[in-house]
Amino acid sequence: MAIPIIEIGKYNTLEVLKRTDFGIYVGDEVEEVLMPTKWVPEGTEVGDMIEVFIYADSSDRMIATTMTPKVVRDEFAHLRVSQTSSIGAFLDWGLEKDLLVPFKEQVVRMEAGKSYTIYMYLDEVTDRLVASSHLNKFLEHEQIDLEEGEEVELLISNDTELGFQAIINNKYKGLIYKNEIFGSVQPGDRIQGYVKRIREDKKIDLSLQKIGAASIEPNAEIIYQKLKDNGGVLNLHDKSAPEEIYDTLKMSKKNFKKAIGSLFKQKLILIGEEGIEIIKKSQK
Repeated sequence: MAIPIIEIGKYNTLEVLKRTDFGIYVGDEVEEVLMPTKWVPEGTEVGDMIEVFIYADSSDRMIATTMTPKVVRDEFAHLRVSQTSSIGAFLDWGLEKDLLVPFKEQVVRMEAGKSYTIYMYLDEVTDRLVASSHLNKFLEHEQIDLEEGEEVELLISNDTELGFQAIINNKYKGLIYKNEIFGSVQPGDRIQGYVKRIREDKKIDLSLQKIGAASIEPNAEIIYQKLKDNGGVLNLHDKSAPEEIYDTLKMSKKNFKKAIGSLFKQKLILIGEEGIEIIKKSQK
């Protein structure tokens, strides 16, 4: 007996089985799903293989679409509440039918117009796609398969007194301290970061820049290239404000100081009270 392969809430590559007046049916030898005409790509023929997203419409019928959702099943996203009702909040996730967050799945009562970080999953009881803002129950807290210095994908989830919490690789939770952020960071941003430290209590500290010695050489190259592009001179030095350094070079003051120290030791630059400059051959 064949096992169904169609997965709701995910992208599926399925065969076009037949065409009707109101769309096409895609599926496999076990199941078939309607794709309404408005989403059928031009030139689609019976027998073609097509990538579609599967979700349930307002009548709980499985529907195939070529629209792109803002989140797929078993992943996190930061979404805006389009409306609330007596059963919960409804999120705009890029499809015609909004995504429900039942009241029991809301950490705080959600409000229309505001955005929240959620996890979308398939409810085993109702067999429906729903979302939850109880993020911790969907994250791994004990088996941390990360290394310090490792580059990771981050979803900025929320702002706290200490800094911004972030979802790491769709699996773990970490924190970026505010005093180590020099650019603009907002909940919902998807950015690259680095594992700064994994504590004994399994909490993870994050950085938006490479850690330790690994950050020096690339940053030195960035500074040296910036110097060359700027006529050999930059009005930055070890007394410059962290924000000024970040605005110019997109790196922290700590990494800037390490990098210019490396360039100085290589006798490539001079460090003065007004800034840094490339050492010309006649100066060596």
